[in-house]
Amino acid sequence: MRAANRLAVAATFLAVMFATACETRSGESTGELSRTDTRVGSAPGVEVAVRALRTESADRVPVILLHGARVPGIASFDLPVPGYSLAEDLVRAGHPTFIMDARGYGGSSRPAEMDGDPGTGRPLVRSNEVVEDIHAVVEHVAATTGAERVALVGWATGGHWAGMYAATHPDRVSHLVIYNSLYGAADGHPTLAVFDPESGPYRLSDGPSLLTSWDRSIPASDVTLWRDPRVAEAYQREALASDPTSESRTPASFRAPNGAMEDSHYLATGRQLWDASLITAETLIIRSELDFWSRPEDVEDMRRHLVHAAGVRTVVLPQATHYVHLDRPERGRDQFLGALLDFLP
Repeated sequence: MRAANRLAVAATFLAVMFATACETRSGESTGELSRTDTRVGSAPGVEVAVRALRTESADRVPVILLHGARVPGIASFDLPVPGYSLAEDLVRAGHPTFIMDARGYGGSSRPAEMDGDPGTGRPLVRSNEVVEDIHAVVEHVAATTGAERVALVGWATGGHWAGMYAATHPDRVSHLVIYNSLYGAADGHPTLAVFDPESGPYRLSDGPSLLTSWDRSIPASDVTLWRDPRVAEAYQREALASDPTSESRTPASFRAPNGAMEDSHYLATGRQLWDASLITAETLIIRSELDFWSRPEDVEDMRRHLVHAAGVRTVVLPQATHYVHLDRPERGRDQFLGALLDFLP
C-alpha cells in the first residue's frame, strides 16, 4: 500500500474510532495493542456489537471472528487469560481483528421476545438474519481499514454463518476459515437429530453447563491436562457477563437465541442451507478429531462442493476437541493456530 493510501486509511480509522468507540477493559493497552468496542447498525432497529483489536503495525488482511450458537464473541475469542485470546494472537500476527456478536447475543440488540419468558414459540435469530449482521460488520471493517475484502473465521455455527455469507457475498470475502462446523452432509447426528420448532425463542445457560460437552470430549480423567483451569473459569465468567440480566436469575444464567439450534438441527439431519459452490474465497476447513458437533461427512461434502473457491485446504487436528482454540497449546491449540496463521495472507 502506498504511503498516501496508508495515511488515508489511518485517518479514516482514527476518525471512526474517535466518533463511535469506547475503550474497553478500563482503557487497557498491551504494548501497542488496543481494544475498542462499538455498535454497528444492521437491520432497522438492530445494532451489532463489535470489538476491534489493533496495533500500529497490523496491516495484513483484516479478520472477523464469528462465535457459535451459545457463547458470544468476547467469551469465545478474547478471554483475559494470557495465551488464550485467539483475537490477540491474530492481531499480534499483523491482522486487524474484529469480534462480532450476532443479534440476540452479547452486546448486540436483542429481540423484544427475549425480555419475556423462554416459554414456547418460534426460535429467534435464524441464519439469514445473522448474514445481515455479518454484512454490516464487513462494511464497518471496510470503512475503518480501507480493505475491500476481509477474512472470516467461524467456529461451529459461526462457521455455518460465515460460509453462508461468503456464498451470498463472494466479492467481500478473500479468505474463509470454517472449523468444527456442520454443512448438512448427512441425516444423522448423536445429539442434534431431535428439535422442537416450537421450543421457544431463546434458552438459558448457566456457567457449569458450558463445560459439560467439553469435559466429555477430553480423553483424560483429569481435564486439567487438556484445559487450563483459568480458561474454564474465565469462559464461564465472560459468558455470564455478556448478558446484563444474568444475575437476576438463580443460578446466574445468560440468554442465547434458539434460531441457531433450529438451523443446526436441519444441518444435522441432511438439510443443506447454503451451497459452497457459490464461494470464491480461499477456503480452509478445520476439524478436530474429537469434535462432537461436526462430522467427517461435513468436511468431505463441503470440500467437494467448493468448485469455484480460489483454493481449498483441509486440516484434521488429531486428538483435538471442539474447543481446540481454548485448549492447552500441546493439546491442539498450537497446531490449530499454526494452520490458521499459515493460511491467512
